[in-house]
Formats: sequence, structure tokens, C-alpha cells
Amino acid sequence: MAETELMQLPDMPLHDPFIVADRATRTYYLYTSNEPSVSSVDGTGTMVYRSQDLREWTRPVVVFRAGEQSGIWATDGGWAPEVHELGGRYYLFTTLHNEDRPLPVPPANQWGTLFQLRNYMRGTITAVSDSLLGPFTAVDPARPTPPGNLMTLDGTLHVDRSGQPWMVYAHEWLQTVDGTMEAIRLTPDLTGTVGDPVFLFKGSDAFWLGEQIPAGVPGQLPPYITDGPQLHRAPDGSLLMLWSTYEKNLVGEDGTVSGGYVQTYAVSASGEITGPWRQHRPLVRDDSGHGMLFHTFDDRLMMVLHRPFENARGKLYEIQLVGHELRVLRQRPDLDGGG
Repeated sequence: MAETELMQLPDMPLHDPFIVADRATRTYYLYTSNEPSVSSVDGTGTMVYRSQDLREWTRPVVVFRAGEQSGIWATDGGWAPEVHELGGRYYLFTTLHNEDRPLPVPPANQWGTLFQLRNYMRGTITAVSDSLLGPFTAVDPARPTPPGNLMTLDGTLHVDRSGQPWMVYAHEWLQTVDGTMEAIRLTPDLTGTVGDPVFLFKGSDAFWLGEQIPAGVPGQLPPYITDGPQLHRAPDGSLLMLWSTYEKNLVGEDGTVSGGYVQTYAVSASGEITGPWRQHRPLVRDDSGHGMLFHTFDDRLMMVLHRPFENARGKLYEIQLVGHELRVLRQRPDLDGGG
């Protein structure tokens, strides 16, 4: 690569990492939220590192800035950027929010807030470019892609076996208490939505969370968090979803239950986005999560995630897929510095 100053993962601020392995150039593109101290560019947005070996990375360049989008509804956030190729163009999904645009608090019912929490606009936007290096332009600056009355985040793309594109996203526990995963159909060019959201599963469906709650504490304690969906088609036709949540295995002095961030997954044996979804035990604990799967240029299946949640760094794992079950083979400290 032309750039002379190279970085390695232990030195790279990296929350919600997403890797595109571009076989045409044999280059890995690693997208994350803009960090001005590294990119030297101010503002909410997306930056990308590049590498040809997953070990040495160029200094990042900024490919999207929310503040440069005319009429944009929000300029805070910039979380969980992902880039997907479809029809020869590249689509960026990233989550923005605007605390100055309040939303009504849902009524108390099965799907509503059981206690009063302030709600405001938060959702994933879609932006498009002809290049992996941008610049990306928001397709609809006036609103997020999922319904604007919902607090949503971490939208990802899934194209089903009929060719129908979907955005899969997490519906915030701030509205639902028991956070959910949902999906909404997209138009063929990804610039709009079709129909209503479809419920996939809820955070408390992760059965192993109930097993961890310490003795003497009532089971199934809200809230339950859903974060970071990413879809992967298994060779047997089933559909896998990586997602993250928080463990419930620590009791604080005030009696509240908490725990570290965790990387887990679910499987739709039918191969359909609508499921039914069966939860599996976590792949990586230790305050790790928001991972995604990608294939290296020598066809190894790998997962990248961030750890710890605060001051996050990227961690790489070799993964084995047996049927539709994921197994962690080993971490790659030679690439990510360990830890």
C-alpha cells in the first residue's frame, strides 16, 4: 500500500468493527465510527482502515460525515457502520440519534415501557457510494430507515433466498424493556421500506441468561439488551445471526443484576429470516461483542469483535462451522495482540 504509516489492532480505537474482504483488490476494509484523534477529521461519521494481511493497517480515512448531509435529521451517534455491496453500488448502514427530537413514551403493555424512560429519535440510516472509500451520501436525510417512531440501532443487511432485501435491527430496550430483534423489507435499491416490521426474537429468549442469575435474586430481571445483529448463511441452508447482549451474573450493592457484554448467536433452521429462531450459548464472553463473520482470502472463516466495551479494540478469532453450529477454534493474538 502507498501509505507509509501503518497501525496494528492494539493501537486502533475500534468499536463495532465491520470488515469487507474485497477480493478484487485483495484488501480488507475495516469500518468503524469516526475517531477524530486518529482520523484527524472532526464530526460524527464513519472511517475505514485498510489491510492486505489483517496485521498491518493504513491510518483510517473518513468516508461519511453526518454533518455534511443536507437536511440530516441527526448528527450524533455514528454507531455500528456496515458497508454492503448490492448491484454494483456500496451501501453504508450506520446508527444516528438526536436527543433534541423526543418520542412519546410507549404505553405500559406487553410491548411497551413498564416504567418511564425518556425516548428520542434513534435509528439506522442508509447511505450510498460507488466506492468502498466513499464518500457516502444519505439516501433519505429526513428520517432513519426503520420507522421513525421506534428507537432502533445496529441495522444490518440480509438478502433472502428470493432476492428480497431486509434490514435487521435491534429495537431498543428503552422502548420495549425486553429488547427485540426485528426486520423490515427494503425496496430493491435499499432506499425505502416495504410493509411493517417483523418480530424475530426478544433478548430474554437467550435461555442461558436465566441460568446465570445469582441465587436469591428473582429470575428474568429486565431490562434485556439486543445489540449487533449480523446474518450468515450456513452451507446446510440454515441462517445464523450473531448478536450481543449483557450477562446477568453479578449483583451490585443496590441489588441490581448486571454483567459483561457477550457475543452470542441464534439459528433459524428454516433458513428464513422469520425463523423460528433458536438461541445458542455464547461464543465469547469477557466483555466482548458486536462481532461479525467474514472469509479471509485463503477461505478461512473468521470473526471480528471488540473488547472491552470501553476503549474497545478489535479481536480476531478463527471460527469453525459444523452444520449450523459455530465453534471458536482459537483467538489470533499474532494479529490482534491478545488480551
